[in-house]
Amino acid sequence: MYEELISRNTSISQKQVLAVLKLLDEGATIPFIARYRKEVTGSLDETELEKISYESIRLKELEKRKKSILEKLQELNVTNEALLSKIRNCQDSAELEDLYLPYKVKRVTKATKARQNGLEPLAKIIMSQRQNDIMSQAYRFAKNGLTADEALEGARHIIAEWINENEAARGIVRRNYQNYSSFTSKVVKGKKDEAAKYRDYFDFSQSLKRIPSHRALAAFRGEKEGLLKVQIVIDKEDVINRLNRVFIKTNSIASEQVKLAVKDSLSRLLGPSLENETRASLKAKADEEAIGIFASNVNQLLLAPPLGSKEILAIDPGFKSGCKMVCLNKQGGLVSHTTIFPHPPIKKSEQAKTSVLQAIAKHQIKAIAIGNGTAGRETEDFIKSILPKNSSIEVYLISEAGASIYSASETAREEFPNLDLTYRGAISIGRRLMDPLAELVKLDPKNIGVGQYQHDVAQDKLKLSLDNTVSFAVNKVGVNLNTASKHLLQYVAGCGPKLAQNIVEHRKTIGHFTNKKELNKVKGFGKKAFEQAAGFIRIKNGSNPLDASGVHPESHSVVKEMAKSINCQIEEIIGADEKVEQIQLNQFVSEKIGLPTLTDIINELKKPGIDPRGAAKAMAFDDSIRSINDIRIGMQLQGKVTNLTKFGAFVDIGVKENGLIHISHMSSRRISDPSEVLRLDQVVSVRVLDVDLARKRISLGLDLV
Repeated sequence: MYEELISRNTSISQKQVLAVLKLLDEGATIPFIARYRKEVTGSLDETELEKISYESIRLKELEKRKKSILEKLQELNVTNEALLSKIRNCQDSAELEDLYLPYKVKRVTKATKARQNGLEPLAKIIMSQRQNDIMSQAYRFAKNGLTADEALEGARHIIAEWINENEAARGIVRRNYQNYSSFTSKVVKGKKDEAAKYRDYFDFSQSLKRIPSHRALAAFRGEKEGLLKVQIVIDKEDVINRLNRVFIKTNSIASEQVKLAVKDSLSRLLGPSLENETRASLKAKADEEAIGIFASNVNQLLLAPPLGSKEILAIDPGFKSGCKMVCLNKQGGLVSHTTIFPHPPIKKSEQAKTSVLQAIAKHQIKAIAIGNGTAGRETEDFIKSILPKNSSIEVYLISEAGASIYSASETAREEFPNLDLTYRGAISIGRRLMDPLAELVKLDPKNIGVGQYQHDVAQDKLKLSLDNTVSFAVNKVGVNLNTASKHLLQYVAGCGPKLAQNIVEHRKTIGHFTNKKELNKVKGFGKKAFEQAAGFIRIKNGSNPLDASGVHPESHSVVKEMAKSINCQIEEIIGADEKVEQIQLNQFVSEKIGLPTLTDIINELKKPGIDPRGAAKAMAFDDSIRSINDIRIGMQLQGKVTNLTKFGAFVDIGVKENGLIHISHMSSRRISDPSEVLRLDQVVSVRVLDVDLARKRISLGLDLV
């Protein structure tokens, strides 16, 4: 029904759109479609599939609104077929509301009161612009204690409302706001000091069409806090002239009254209404861009390289309250916890050294994770100073963003009910090093700390986007069915929170899964859920070697035939590149399976279950840099990208304040988005361009390493 429109709006072929809509209607998930239905969709990726899904939802909502409006018009006995046809064929929600506006139930307005005073016939006389003796007409309708001037004013209020409800008039004003307006902001009188962080917006003006989303969102935030006044400004004289050309028919006294009504309508009705609409449209567009950037950042964090299953010593650093230290086994389980005081004011360095070295020896620690917040650098220095020179233990500074939120969460209380929340934070830091994805899925994605405006944008749209982002990341990596938490399992295609909980409970009962088919015994796990989920789960050392790979069970028989074609067993070709390359794919093409899926199978057989994220690597900051006061213009420093925005990238260079690489200082060529050259957690070489000590801002330029 919607395929033609969706195709036009997404620039994806109608055939592909139709195929995707059919799969979605059948209950297929986007990760499953992207990975296992490439022949059907023409190999559309998650982003393209998401566009189709979003557009389908939007059009369904529009259709629902049309149906509601048509039902209300039927109740009002509106039979204007031209109007009804326009509504049925309308594809723009703003235009749809314009068409319905004259028939909406209105609150009491100036025009309502004028009608109650019997002034609508006078308004019609004036609007016809055929009468010159308007005052005599006004005296005729000056009843209920009204003067002639008041009768004229009331008639103009009715005309102003007609103009406001006129489709052509709204189109003129809307286009002016969309194409020729300016976005302006000013500081609220008497609040300059309080609004210091919005100094760039104290007297700001920019063409609406050119304002970057981050500037619009910043100004809107300032307005929400009561510090800025934001307006979208049009050339009212020009718009009035355009409206007059529509409504002024003669050069008469009556037409002068219509001109006054035009001016009043723009000032009191049309202008405010369409400014609000334009603001909402700008906000929605800025939200969409901000959500896209934030989702991209979250995706990169979720897919950050893991260290893997190793014994970890993790520290949540601090000064006065000490450093919370925990030791984790290979599975991320807590084996010990204590507090050490290597720093002032308590400073028990020797005792702290003994505690750390004993823990390393006792628990065979392979790596150390340290939170990058308060006392992070100092704790890193302390740990490195006490490790033997030939130690193979690597030290990692790990982002603490969201760790405190996790510590106090229901999830953390459920995992560690009798443990102080400060130790829970240290556990989270250690687990983030082992497997960022498995730990970060326990957080609300908007608390991960890689956005700027995630709390300002439309929260329903943000949640939908981030839920999809997390789902795509989880399914790209795959999950170990026998070790994954319910928090991770709920994002597997076809699962959800309830099925994830059921899987965990079933796992407790049976001990562990030996093959994927056992999922069918999980309460509520039907055929559809199995179809969607089976390709994204892994069972290591199970009864079926293919269950450790991303080969979907529906293709296991094909793999068996592939192995047979080169006189091998399935076990013999898994991970054996030379043997796999002997397989002639064209032999196995059929109506159900084509080259895209067969190629994926071959790649999976070569590297079964290989984590696509790579492996974590440690980096070190410049030892001579401790605070912003140590930084000088011209310095060459090493840092790590912590956040990407539309205007630049924030980089941790080892001091409290992150430096900013503006987009104009990222490349010798012109780029439109920092993500073209940078990614989160990327180690970069930067040069210091400027240091603003008063505002604690560091400006950087990029030298890629």
